Amino acid sequence: MTVKPLYRRVLLKASGEALMGEQHFGIDVSVVDRIAADIAEARTLGIEVGVVIGGGNIFRGVAVASKGGDRVTGDHMGMLATVINSLALRTSLNKIGVDAVVLSAIAMPELCESFSQRQATAYMNQGKVVIFAGGTGNPFFTTDSAAALRAAEIGADALFKGTQVDGVYSADPKKDPHATRFERISHGEVIKRGLSI
Repeated sequence: MTVKPLYRRVLLKASGEALMGEQHFGIDVSVVDRIAADIAEARTLGIEVGVVIGGGNIFRGVAVASKGGDRVTGDHMGMLATVINSLALRTSLNKIGVDAVVLSAIAMPELCESFSQRQATAYMNQGKVVIFAGGTGNPFFTTDSAAALRAAEIGADALFKGTQVDGVYSADPKKDPHATRFERISHGEVIKRGLSI
C-alpha cells in the first residue's frame, strides 16, 4: 500500500552553514550529497520540492555593514554566495539522476536561469527540483524572507526550515549560555518578544 504524502509541494530552506559540515568555511560535498539524497527520497514519494539555501558558509552581507562597509554591496555579495551553494546542490542532485534547475533572482545567464514564478511552477509541475538562488534579489532581506516569498509564489503546501538550532530560543544559545529554549510558542508570542533565533 502506497502512503499518500501529507504535502504535495514543499519548499525547503537550509542555512548555508549546514553545507559546511564539520568545516569552518565553504562546502562539504558529502553534506550536499546527503541533502540531495534526502530530496531524491522525497521525490520518490511524489512530493514536488523547491529549495532555498543561504550563503552564510561563504559570506554574510550583514558582516560588511557591522564593520562600517556598505550594506547593499555586502548583501549583493551574500546573494552571490547563495548562487554558489545552489549550483553545488544542483550538481549533487544531477549526479544521482534527479532533474534540478537553479533559478536566480539575479541575472546570471551563463550559470543559471533568471527567476520567474511561471517558469518555477512549470518546472515543478514537470517534476524538477527547483533551487531558488540570489535571495529576493534585493538587499536588506534574508534568505528566510526569500524562502517565504518563493513558497507563496509556487503555492507550496508547507515551508520547512533546516537550521543549526534545535528550536526557538530567547537568545542565540551559541552566544548566550543563559538562553532558554521554548518547548511551545506561538508565532504571535515570537513577534511580541522580538525573538530572532
